Amino acid sequence: MFKLTGTHNYFVYIVTNRNRSVLYIGVTNDLKRRLYEHKFDSMNEKSHFTGKYNIFYLIYWEKFEYIEHAIDRETEIKGWVRKQKDKLISEFNPEWNFLNEEI
Repeated sequence: MFKLTGTHNYFVYIVTNRNRSVLYIGVTNDLKRRLYEHKFDSMNEKSHFTGKYNIFYLIYWEKFEYIEHAIDRETEIKGWVRKQKDKLISEFNPEWNFLNEEI
């Protein structure tokens, strides 16, 4: 996927539900696996926030080499109001297309 020899990859990502009404911001070192986990929970136990609200559609992501930078960015975005998050997503993905198949 995005892994290069000798590097570390961490991702800050935003997923949403089908109606794009709820956002979830997370951080992971394996974006494909994490998206699968969100979808699996949505289709089965619904034991987490993303599962309960069927939030597994990827609409935004950023890549980082260092986990500290990814965590700092996740914290920053989580502190924003919805309008700021919407602007960030729209600049990256103007149509708010679901990007799961591109990962």
